[in-house]
Amino acid sequence: MTVTAREPRQERSRQTRERLLAATVDMLATKGWSATTVSAVAEAAGVSRGAAQHHFPTREDLITAVLEAMFTEMTAEAGQTLDQLPAGPERIDAIVDRAVSIYTGVPFKAALQVWAAAASDEALRELILPLEAKLARAAHKLTVQGLDPSGVHGATAHRLAQITLDLARGLGLADTLSDDSARRAQVTQAWVTQLKLALPD
Repeated sequence: MTVTAREPRQERSRQTRERLLAATVDMLATKGWSATTVSAVAEAAGVSRGAAQHHFPTREDLITAVLEAMFTEMTAEAGQTLDQLPAGPERIDAIVDRAVSIYTGVPFKAALQVWAAAASDEALRELILPLEAKLARAAHKLTVQGLDPSGVHGATAHRLAQITLDLARGLGLADTLSDDSARRAQVTQAWVTQLKLALPD
């Protein structure tokens, strides 16, 4: 078989895998843990069950792959370059919005379902913990640098960054049951005001 013949097949395989992963994240976020089986994901992705099982023979294989993909995406988002943030006080608005977006997106809603299942599944918990720790480090580093780019506020900035992330995570949890966007905007703006007072330029 020639290289050119292999490439389209490899591309189709990659696309199939990506469709399955995307369908899994969406199903976890909208249907929950128990509904997210390999056969259900295959149907949602428009892929045959045989093709799905070729990529992910078991549910554990599927969940492992999707966890790694989700946390990689969320960590990358958390670690986006700070060059995109505005200068001056508006930087705090932007960094708080970025923190909240990490914990209110579809990947976080999907991750919550897996976290809940991991509470009674030691193997799943051991898989999640290092991935979650990596995300937490990236999010904290981004938030500290966004709140205190010059480093003049030291420990205070680190403490306020952690509170910001805890607040963002709580807002993400509240958003899983109903549209909490109106109250979230009010809470976020109140916290931004406090941060600007605590971290003057």
